Amino acid sequence: MNWRTVLGVGLFIAALVTGISAWRHRTVAGPEQISENVNDFVLSNFEIISLDEEGKESATLRAPAMQRKRADQTSTITQPLFLLPDDAGNHWELRADTGWVSPKGEELRLRGNVAGDSPKDGKTPPTTFRTTSLDIFPKQNLARTEAQVTLTRPGLSQTGVGFQSNLKTQQYSLQSRVKTRYEPNAAR
Repeated sequence: MNWRTVLGVGLFIAALVTGISAWRHRTVAGPEQISENVNDFVLSNFEIISLDEEGKESATLRAPAMQRKRADQTSTITQPLFLLPDDAGNHWELRADTGWVSPKGEELRLRGNVAGDSPKDGKTPPTTFRTTSLDIFPKQNLARTEAQVTLTRPGLSQTGVGFQSNLKTQQYSLQSRVKTRYEPNAAR
């Protein structure tokens, strides 16, 4: 046997022993950790139409972006626009800079430049709602905020701090520092 063959067999055995040793000492990966920043899904430029029990539109959501966090299953929405149909099928518009939805959809938080506007059908008096934040609880038919609110319609302007509304009966109350201005000529 020549020295090259002996050297080759020796190197081969050394490589084999090293490979077996490395295999025995490898680290076994543990369960995957859920990162706080991982999303289940991300939607871009989308529209979601929600139907009631009778198959009629109950709400439509349009937004440039929405993402759901895997860790807590909450969703954040960029510039949400909610279209809420009235009994005649005309849409009230509710928009904000951002939105947040709880895991099971029992709470919706709108933040920044929250604006609500009545349908532009010519039959509904032009009505607006403005505030900086609004919390909505759909199953309770409740919307509320502790922030300042301004409500306007032809001939009437109301402001106050704190607001609560029953979405089913469409009744609302301003909680404190309420100011009402009535202009009878503007109502015509």
